[in-house]
Amino acid sequence: MPAHMSSLIKAITHPALGVKEAGSLRASLAESADVTVFVNGTALRLPDGARDALLDALTRFARGESVTISTAESLLNTSQAAQLAGVSASYLRQLTDSGAIPVEYRGSHRRIRPADVQAWLDSRAGAAHKSAAGGDQGIPPALSGPGSRA
Repeated sequence: MPAHMSSLIKAITHPALGVKEAGSLRASLAESADVTVFVNGTALRLPDGARDALLDALTRFARGESVTISTAESLLNTSQAAQLAGVSASYLRQLTDSGAIPVEYRGSHRRIRPADVQAWLDSRAGAAHKSAAGGDQGIPPALSGPGSRA
């Protein structure tokens, strides 16, 4: 990475595909999970991890979803982490204060790993799934609160 670039690379969100493009991609993925990548006209075989990540992104595009790509090792500030989690910055601060999402401090500034935000989102989804499967009509405590989308 060039010296002039920040160590915190901004996440890039790619908008959802149009209906026609998503349908075409969905049909192609249904036929085969084989993905060939060409760079400057040269076919490349991706390592399994990179292939799986690419397939995941393509599958999400095929479902009509937007896709955000960021470096897993980057640290987010409170606003960035809140945007990634889909909650308000004040609610995210409450989550870090309570220990629900791990936080690092750089001086007095909070820094949060995207993987920790994703783990919290996954735990919310798991709790909601368990609640729905168990017939519990209540909202799990992790889903309630200011700024939540529940």
